[in-house]
Amino acid sequence: MTDPSVLYDRLKQETDTVLIGNEEILRHITVAMLTRGHVLLEGVPGVAKTTIATLVANATDLQHSRVQMTPDLLPADITGTTVYHQRNGEFELQKGPVFTNLVIADEINRAPPKTQSALLEAMQEGQVSIEGSTLKLPTPFTVVATMNPLEMEGTFKLPEAQRDRFQMKLVTEIPDADEERAILDRFDSNPTLDADAISQVISRDELLRARNEIPETHIEDSVKEYILSIIAATRDHRNVVHGASPRAAIALQNTSKAVARLNGREYVIPDDVKEMALPVLRHRLILNSDAELSQINSEAVIEEILQSITPPGSDTDHSASVEPAVGDGGTTGEFE
Repeated sequence: MTDPSVLYDRLKQETDTVLIGNEEILRHITVAMLTRGHVLLEGVPGVAKTTIATLVANATDLQHSRVQMTPDLLPADITGTTVYHQRNGEFELQKGPVFTNLVIADEINRAPPKTQSALLEAMQEGQVSIEGSTLKLPTPFTVVATMNPLEMEGTFKLPEAQRDRFQMKLVTEIPDADEERAILDRFDSNPTLDADAISQVISRDELLRARNEIPETHIEDSVKEYILSIIAATRDHRNVVHGASPRAAIALQNTSKAVARLNGREYVIPDDVKEMALPVLRHRLILNSDAELSQINSEAVIEEILQSITPPGSDTDHSASVEPAVGDGGTTGEFE
């Protein structure tokens, strides 16, 4: 037995030698790796998105590759292709960078949708098709894709089907004043500090054993109903055109189990579900035009849903605090 919480503590301790802040991002990437998930990591340039992904790769005994996504990148540049050798008159398969344990797709939204779609089969099925042949990918297999916000120039919007393949969307924020000062001090004393400065602290076998512990985590029927209530509320919300899919419900359950394990428990509580609701759902909701005009985002919708549903074991009913629909005379100040 390998305790997932012990693995995370080792990972955090090692990455702390380089990383300042972003503990929640590191924690949730660990959750994704323990639950066969993929992560979309969003943030403006310069907030250590790629560094975080590289730190995780270097701290684990996993093969990894980094793909710089650009507008001229082709699907075959990711999955691979067959090459004809004139000397022996035969075609030879050349595998692409996707054939590894951890793929860092840097700035995924700088690649056109056709190239982005090359990852769809890999992320969902754990395999790729090349020239009519279907090839299995290594185990474990995780994609950590970084992206800049959509308002940045030179980017392409990720299609809904592509976004839904990502178990979570995490957002890296600008560090606060104390964290930024600590960053300056650390790099002042060690100007060459980078992701290569850390050592491997988790083996592949340890990760696989810890991953096998997650399905054994107990979840009460009442907590499952809580998850289903949250998912259903995203579909019925007045500001949502398309809510979360059954895949999202499975992701919310699996990640809640992993969070419970990281917290040292063998059972899920509603707080685990609350922690994972935002990263699992924020990129899956498609809002209507009224919400967009009112500058309501998916995060605000999810927070409202969590406040409106009473968790199991709680006597507090938050349903009366739900804001009225946009356009019905109610205020929308909390979303602005």
